[in-house]
Amino acid sequence: MERGGKMGSHHILILLFIGYLVYTIDTKQKNFPAPLVLLLIGVSLSFVPYFQSVHITKEIIFEWFLPALLFISAYQFPFDHLRKHAGIISMLSTIGIIASSVLLGGVVYVMSGPFISLSFVGALLIASILTPTDPVSVVSILKSSSKDPKIANVVEGESMVNDGTSIVLFTVIAGMLLEGQTFSLSSFIYDFILVSIGGIAIGAIFSYLVCRAIHLTHHRQYQVMLSIVLAYGSFYVAEGLGVSGVLAVVAAGGVLSYELDRLIKEAHFRESLNSFWEVVEPSILALIFLLIGIETTNYFVIDKWLFITGVFVASIIIRFLVLAGIVNMFKAWRNEFDWKDISLVTWSGIRGTMSVALLLSLESDKGSLDSDILSITFGAVLLSLIIQSMTIYPLSHFFEKKNGEFKRNLH
Repeated sequence: MERGGKMGSHHILILLFIGYLVYTIDTKQKNFPAPLVLLLIGVSLSFVPYFQSVHITKEIIFEWFLPALLFISAYQFPFDHLRKHAGIISMLSTIGIIASSVLLGGVVYVMSGPFISLSFVGALLIASILTPTDPVSVVSILKSSSKDPKIANVVEGESMVNDGTSIVLFTVIAGMLLEGQTFSLSSFIYDFILVSIGGIAIGAIFSYLVCRAIHLTHHRQYQVMLSIVLAYGSFYVAEGLGVSGVLAVVAAGGVLSYELDRLIKEAHFRESLNSFWEVVEPSILALIFLLIGIETTNYFVIDKWLFITGVFVASIIIRFLVLAGIVNMFKAWRNEFDWKDISLVTWSGIRGTMSVALLLSLESDKGSLDSDILSITFGAVLLSLIIQSMTIYPLSHFFEKKNGEFKRNLH
């Protein structure tokens, strides 16, 4: 397929229309979530000559799509839920991400022998791309299929926070592979703390100022405009200052939600905000998954699919083991999360938007990077999106049914 073409406004309009049709017609979203349907349609569109000039880039995802999606997730995520599960969310998003990357990198390196020539740092790079999670296609399913909201809350909270950790980890490992940089634990910890705290601080300050500005106008449309400035402004300011724009947006959305609930108390503003962003979110998701599907065929490598499947399976097993280890560190978590909960949180950790963004950021360095890393990682992301999206509802429904039977037997 020809690469490097331009995506025109006519392509965007057609893709949006396709997305609208999918969301409207798709009545079995529990078994076939809309993002999965969009992804498969995108794969089909990649063989249509009209869409051969369409190419998704890191800039499209990072600068246009990601700030809005992160802001919506943070704004809509109840502050009480974040506070209640702050401990396990923080552990999964920091120590969990790092441990998963190291363990998965080691397993990928050992597995690679019969298939490809892969350095240990290259294996770590693959692992760092596969660690961030994207729950957009599973959270609604978890909420509708389970009476206990904690699983969906932990999965959603983890996905919001772990993006910042994964970017720092990915940047360090990519520097080691592409530029020959040496790893320094002290430097990594310093960069991680600076980037994380700096991003959170900028997002919180930005959001506080916007909340104050909201009081200066009583026009709903202007207040919604301020939320757009907040979502994208916090991201760009943070990135411009060299800290995490991802965490800045998450902090901005969280603080705005908190302020709306506790201080501003303007119900009409939240209603207007919801009306606007609830249209923006499915529009962006439709474009993202269609574009990912179109892009996927550029990375198909048939003779590597056995290894790609092994990488995918290893990522699931290691996520389960790390999660189980973290839960068993504290008695309170052991009492709250049983093996069924751990299994659901594990299987809900779908690789998606952030993984693709990190993968595409390597494209400019493809000349100095083994193309196998790109194809293997993209293949593992594709398997995650398809297999986990299709099976999360049957799995969650099965566990919910078993819990119901267990409670009935007790009585």
